Amino acid sequence: MAEVKLYSTPTCPYCRMAKDFLEKEGVPYIVVDVSEDERAAREMVDKSGQMGVPVMEVGDTIIVGFDKGAYRKALTDAGFLGGNASSG
Repeated sequence: MAEVKLYSTPTCPYCRMAKDFLEKEGVPYIVVDVSEDERAAREMVDKSGQMGVPVMEVGDTIIVGFDKGAYRKALTDAGFLGGNASSG
C-alpha cells in the first residue's frame, strides 16, 4: 500500500484540518514539518511546485491545499478508503 505524507507547519489551520480528516478516516500518515526541516521543504517544493502547505502525498499523487474531495479520491484509489470517491 502507498504511504501518506502530509507536509505541514504547526501554525497552519488548513494543515490541522487535513490531519483531522485523515484521523477521522483512520488513515495512517506521516507528518513532515517543513518549518523545521529545510530539506523536506525543498522536497515538497520539488514535488508540488508550491511553497504553501498543506501538501498531501498519497503514493505518486500530490494534492496542494485542503481539498477533501481530492483527498478522498486519492486515498480511495490507493486502497486506504472504500466506497464512493466523490462523497464528502
